Amino acid sequence: MPTRFHHALHKLLPALVLLTLGSQAAASTLNQNVSWTIDRPGTSNVYRVVAYGDSIYAGYNGSTVNAAKYSAPTVDAEYLSALWNADIESVRRTKSGAVSSDVYNNKIVAERSYMQASNTRVVTFEMCGNDGLQARTAFKSQSGTCDDSVLTAAEANCKTYVTAAMDYINANVYSGVKLKVISNLHYPGYSADNTPSSCKDPKTGATVNMQEKFLPSLARINYMMCDVARQKGFMCADNFAQYMGSDYDSNGDGRIDSDALRYVAGESQASYVTRITSTLRSTIRDANAHFVSASSSYDYIQSDDTHPTYSGSTVSAGLLGGSTGSGAPRYTSFVGGKNPIWNQYGHERMGWAVSTFNTPAP
Repeated sequence: MPTRFHHALHKLLPALVLLTLGSQAAASTLNQNVSWTIDRPGTSNVYRVVAYGDSIYAGYNGSTVNAAKYSAPTVDAEYLSALWNADIESVRRTKSGAVSSDVYNNKIVAERSYMQASNTRVVTFEMCGNDGLQARTAFKSQSGTCDDSVLTAAEANCKTYVTAAMDYINANVYSGVKLKVISNLHYPGYSADNTPSSCKDPKTGATVNMQEKFLPSLARINYMMCDVARQKGFMCADNFAQYMGSDYDSNGDGRIDSDALRYVAGESQASYVTRITSTLRSTIRDANAHFVSASSSYDYIQSDDTHPTYSGSTVSAGLLGGSTGSGAPRYTSFVGGKNPIWNQYGHERMGWAVSTFNTPAP
């Protein structure tokens, strides 16, 4: 006789089949929530880092049921644990594949209780990557005359929901929070986009280089993220600079490339976009080979050419629900505020970038 379990399994199987048809399809609707506590020996105080976002903060790795244990927010939690000599709970409320409106409405607003807990000290979020990716896909599929409206719509949507997210967090977050951080966008597929479009420019009648088309749009989005953050009391972790610029001076201008590419507080949009798309364009490199010196590089992007690489194991996150767990920190001290692998993986680099704003005490 069929049991209640068999009936439940029968109902679940179609969902399982749909979700395993392809990682891209699965990512479009996949909640990936994780709570992982850095359990530091000899400590009793527990503080919380809350991270909202899409597949980037989720630690997405192509799986519908697992995600990276040490995605960027949990990397930051490890830095905080050492800095504050405390246990740090990293709460990731994320949805892989979500556009900015989805992250805002269904994570930040709908799950505001996580940032309202009295032990919350850091709130961070990222969004807009999927707005950009969807716009890029739509532009690439065009034939005939190119229509830039898909790109301008993505930029407008991003600005709307980034601004709304900061306003909502400011109005609803626990009063004892010490730090609020937004992470901006790296450019996945930078090298792959160095190819002609299928559509033609309405003015010249010629095809356009897709990298040339998308980079200014991404630069405008990243400028907006950091500049709105400046105005609303948030810090901005500039992942574009961290991922796309080498950790040495490749053009002889006297500045490390990853430093030179960073957003400068108070600069104009025109200045920033010119610096990224023209002045320092020659220093931008695909993050599949992030150069830490002139002769050594690490791969920051997984084989899907989109999501950051990570170190260590995975945790349950996704189809069957999120997970809660704890473990000892991987590293107990940090020379110069950096762990030994801070620049070897995409998530390690992103987590370090967020950690640079951490306050000395909780």
